[in-house]
Amino acid sequence: MTSRRNFVSSMIGAGLGVPALATLPKMRGDAFRHLGHAEDVAAGRAPSALAEEEAYWGEIQRAFDLDRTMINLNNGGCSPAPTHVLEQMIRDLKFSNELPVDHMWGVIEPRIESVRRDLARDFGCDTEEMAITRNASESNETMIFGLDLKPGDEIVYTTQNYPRMQNAWKQRERRYGVVLKPVKMPTPPPSAKDYVDRIAAAITPRTRVIEVMHISFMTGYIAPVRQIVDLAKPKGIEVFVDGAHAYAHFPFKRDDLGCDYYGTSLHKWLMAPIGTGFLYVRREKIKNLWPLMAGAVEQDNDIRKYEEIGTHPAANHNAIAVALAFHRGIGADRKIARLRMLRDRWAKTLLAQSDRVKMLTPIGPNESGAIGVVAIDGMDIGKLQGWLYTKNKIVTTPLIHPEFQGLRVTPNVYTTLDEVDRFTEVMVSAIKKGVA
Repeated sequence: MTSRRNFVSSMIGAGLGVPALATLPKMRGDAFRHLGHAEDVAAGRAPSALAEEEAYWGEIQRAFDLDRTMINLNNGGCSPAPTHVLEQMIRDLKFSNELPVDHMWGVIEPRIESVRRDLARDFGCDTEEMAITRNASESNETMIFGLDLKPGDEIVYTTQNYPRMQNAWKQRERRYGVVLKPVKMPTPPPSAKDYVDRIAAAITPRTRVIEVMHISFMTGYIAPVRQIVDLAKPKGIEVFVDGAHAYAHFPFKRDDLGCDYYGTSLHKWLMAPIGTGFLYVRREKIKNLWPLMAGAVEQDNDIRKYEEIGTHPAANHNAIAVALAFHRGIGADRKIARLRMLRDRWAKTLLAQSDRVKMLTPIGPNESGAIGVVAIDGMDIGKLQGWLYTKNKIVTTPLIHPEFQGLRVTPNVYTTLDEVDRFTEVMVSAIKKGVA
């Protein structure tokens, strides 16, 4: 096993042109120097002990070029990429543009195989089970539209699943006569058992698919995916996992979930360039899952059939390799410890201010990550979000759903304690005085 210190050192060497990881695109010389300095600060301390160590996280923050006149607490929608990741993409775009049919198709595009290999290794699957896509929606809709279904076949999902995925299922309902069985969940779910029991109650002999969010984009709840898979597989039910907010957010592997299908975006928590994602399909399931755009018959068993999307820039997906190296340099355990600390720092302070404050995100151990959703009795969430943005230059997300309303707050590794404390201070003022 390579230690994190040795790994970071190898990445610094690669940036300087030393062939430490020759398959990676060439990076600028100081690309990983901030990680190296951070590793010196870490000095082998546990992730929990490092979570509030600003000397460490200050080095990580210096890897980003950001507008610090605004406080960005909507990283769940899309996160900035570290500067060296963005620069790698721009360099490849410029090189591609010099002679696209040769430089893009002949030089840059074949490097996708290195990206495939690195993502598969990190996710814990075979290289031939990993497709590179543009986002979770493309990955998940490949599942939704790719499985052969008959009229009357039933689909189970929750009423809080991502709207685009629900719309995809509703289109299949209109076109092919499948039956949709949306399940309403309490917010937040009282327990993993309650969550699974509600899914189980919706299953009938006609159930063909359960679609589950690994982590809810609405509440940040980490669903008991493994329990749902274990419930469904003996019944011959496919489980589609929407992991848009999960991958690189908190540590897990494919085998922790036991799933056969998984779709995610990489421009959220991996902080890869905008328009990157992946689709995992277990090898024996590939043949029977059609691609969104037709591949050749010879590709029936080839994971690459899901990448047949026509001409597209190779630079975006190749920079995934650089973002993944940065993520591994930090370490998934350190990352989630920091993100949970940032969430708890504001959430627990607000909960202590007033009994009007309700957390719609469970903040117990391992039930959620960076995403925190707060509601305040008697306060219009849309007005609160607008006031935070226009008056205080703080970016958040209002969630207006038939079942609840709340403000979604999502910091990231570049978020400073001062920014979280400023948000908390402003929110305390709103609770006490209202928003003008």
